[in-house]
Amino acid sequence: MAPNGVNGVVHDDEGIDYSDIEAKYQVQYDEGLDNILIVDGAPVIDKSKLEKLLQKISKDFSRKGCPIKPENITVPWDDSTGKSKGYIFMEFKNADDAARALMTMNGHPFDAKHTFLITRFTDFERYLNMDETYHEPPPEEYKPKEHLRAWLADPQGRDQYATYRGDEVQIHWHGKPSQCEIAYSKVNWTDLYVSWSPMGTYFATLHRQGVRLWGGPSWEPQQRFAHPLVKLIDFSPNEQYLVTWSYDPIVVREGAEQGPQYFSPEDEGNNIAVWDIKTGHLLRTFPSVYPEGDDAKKQMQWPALKWSPDDKFVARVTPGQQISVYELPGMHLQGKKSIKIEGVVDFEWRPLGEKDREEMEKENSTTANGAPARQKKARENMLAYWTPEVQNQPARVSLMNFPSRELLRQKNLFNVTECKLYWQNQGDFLCVKVDRHTKTKKSIFCNLEIFRVREKDFPVEIVELKDAVTDFSWEPKGERFALISSNDPNLGNPGPGITIKTEVSFYQLDRSKGDFKLLKTLPSRTSNTVRWSPRGRHVVLATVGSSSKSELEFWDLDFNVDETRREGVPWGSGIQHLGTADHYALTDAEWDPSGRYLATSASAWRHTLENGYAVWDFRGQELEKHILDRFKQFLWRPRPPTLLSKEQQRQIRRNLKEYSRVFDEEDAAEESNVSAELIAHRKRLVDEWNAWRQRCREQLAEDRRKRGKKVEPANKGQEEEEKEEIEVWVDEVIEQIEEEVIE
Repeated sequence: MAPNGVNGVVHDDEGIDYSDIEAKYQVQYDEGLDNILIVDGAPVIDKSKLEKLLQKISKDFSRKGCPIKPENITVPWDDSTGKSKGYIFMEFKNADDAARALMTMNGHPFDAKHTFLITRFTDFERYLNMDETYHEPPPEEYKPKEHLRAWLADPQGRDQYATYRGDEVQIHWHGKPSQCEIAYSKVNWTDLYVSWSPMGTYFATLHRQGVRLWGGPSWEPQQRFAHPLVKLIDFSPNEQYLVTWSYDPIVVREGAEQGPQYFSPEDEGNNIAVWDIKTGHLLRTFPSVYPEGDDAKKQMQWPALKWSPDDKFVARVTPGQQISVYELPGMHLQGKKSIKIEGVVDFEWRPLGEKDREEMEKENSTTANGAPARQKKARENMLAYWTPEVQNQPARVSLMNFPSRELLRQKNLFNVTECKLYWQNQGDFLCVKVDRHTKTKKSIFCNLEIFRVREKDFPVEIVELKDAVTDFSWEPKGERFALISSNDPNLGNPGPGITIKTEVSFYQLDRSKGDFKLLKTLPSRTSNTVRWSPRGRHVVLATVGSSSKSELEFWDLDFNVDETRREGVPWGSGIQHLGTADHYALTDAEWDPSGRYLATSASAWRHTLENGYAVWDFRGQELEKHILDRFKQFLWRPRPPTLLSKEQQRQIRRNLKEYSRVFDEEDAAEESNVSAELIAHRKRLVDEWNAWRQRCREQLAEDRRKRGKKVEPANKGQEEEEKEEIEVWVDEVIEQIEEEVIE
């Protein structure tokens, strides 16, 4: 055997010191316990279900980007009962993986009855050996937070609106001319567009990275949602949740941030995300769903998720198959199954009206002795949906209670091309606009099927129309509706420069007969949009999106309300035309929350002709108009429901004259201030004129003196002016007699 070494040379390593090299390249092993987590809230099981439980836990953690193998999970057992103790130990590769799992999965709902509560193993030992002696913590300095609804306390009671022009977004105060001002302005505040939340609490801006919410008097950021390339957003009615959508599917790159506020690998490929506004946590994601039919005509319905009015449920439709309803905030499928409805096309939740809210408050109230009030049957939400004709089965509109899933009413429809559901905002009526075709399917006409929801057995009234209906709108808090119909042959294929002739009709519920009766028809119009005032009564008929016509008609449906209450007065005689206006090439029209002002705008997103906005009063008088290049968006800030009770509101109406007197005095004082300012301004101009005139006279006199000419006295002109006589003829009628000649 050859000796140890190279080329027969033996090396003796015993005298060489390698300690410096070993210290430099020594591998440090993680000998601590920071990679071990204690997970409480696990189900209590016997050993027969152990393998299934470990697989489920491993799958849940892996979906959220925290992979762990079942063999790295330890389940402690109670030998006396043969069951688990309800908590487990999880060992990750390193402390970083454990920290990510703690951040992501703490508070994660494992199922309907179990929620994970996670702590580090090292923290458990620290808590176990903690000194229990109480040490009073030092008081923290109080830092008051801004009230997100502070704008409601404005002393002048002004509203706000947002404008987006070029790269600049501005928040404006709107009131009397002297009270209008800019409240806040910021450049590059958004990359796409802006939006208010339904009650005006939050202001949303869209960016490449996601959505940002702002609020308070200083417009500080309140929350953010990391959804890259977001295009559409939708708030829940009570501002608790937010839905975002992006055309680009979600992609989670390797090494991306993980946590409850970020997407995880299980979200990849989806487009829609649901978020909790208060915490910023991601609740669930969904893929986009497109309607059945021709691929060329596919367009995603928005909002893709529809909220119940109390924010307890959110639902989405799978066209032709089912409606899936999810409970908030867990986003679990309600009842663990969808509502299977063959052929279902669309649905709408019934809104909560003031009557419903009053009843809910009474149910939640307590008696004087502190005992809860008698509980009735639990209040349920209601939804309406429709299904098309399939073979020999007619089309059908259905009303359903939820979550009991009880069918309340069904109505069969025949020769149906399309249906559209319109709820009145108080939930009193549901109008189903049914586009029907003749047997030859060559022509289309329309029927309105109106459900009276608050009455027994949900009676249905039918309004038959000969023409196609292009727009329908309920009066807020009322029993009237307006519709626009047309039989123009160009209706289906409008070309550039072609104006569609329309007809506007108003209907009202006749309580004596129980059906809806025609109030008035306005023929030969070009209006294509109906905009009711939020308070009802006043309505604007607008021609939107046309380059040849841009008329605005202002109408009052209760102008002669006292006369219309008398017997024998013709039906619909209280409708009065208040005024006509014009805003060239307008693209949007929107009432302010008070119902006193209307804003119209021409957006550069639609065209580049005289972009800008105008504000009108309810009579059609123009208050202000701004022509602004690159103008994109105008949005009134919504207001939340009033905090005043019904009795307080009635008291204000009774004392309205007293309030009006105060307001009149304020208006008079403001006018006098304006007049005083105007008089002072005019006096200053006159004084400047007289001073200039005097300087000119002096200069002229000096020139004449230098030339040796006679200088007239300065007061000569004044004496002549004083001698000037002015005659004024005044005609006064002393007596006027009318004679009537009878032949």
